[in-house]
Amino acid sequence: MEERDYLINLYEYYGKLLTIKQQRYFEDYYFDNLTIQEIADNLSISKNAISKQLIIIKDKLLEYENILNLYNKKIKINNIIKELDNKVIDEINKLI
Repeated sequence: MEERDYLINLYEYYGKLLTIKQQRYFEDYYFDNLTIQEIADNLSISKNAISKQLIIIKDKLLEYENILNLYNKKIKINNIIKELDNKVIDEINKLI
């Protein structure tokens, strides 16, 4: 999975644990596809400040997942459900 997609998935789980400003930076960059320069210009802060915050946000999201493991657990559960669905379909097909 591409890192960008992975971070967006993590944000769905842990975004509310970030500050309001961090949420805005993340959403502007990842959802609204603004460049770091555009975000900095819109908020009248330095490009470097936005870059640093995006790194901090990424690190926090990865740390939260490392500790809580919610996204990984969801993937495992979905895989188990998919396997069970396939087994049920196979059993139904045997009966037909």
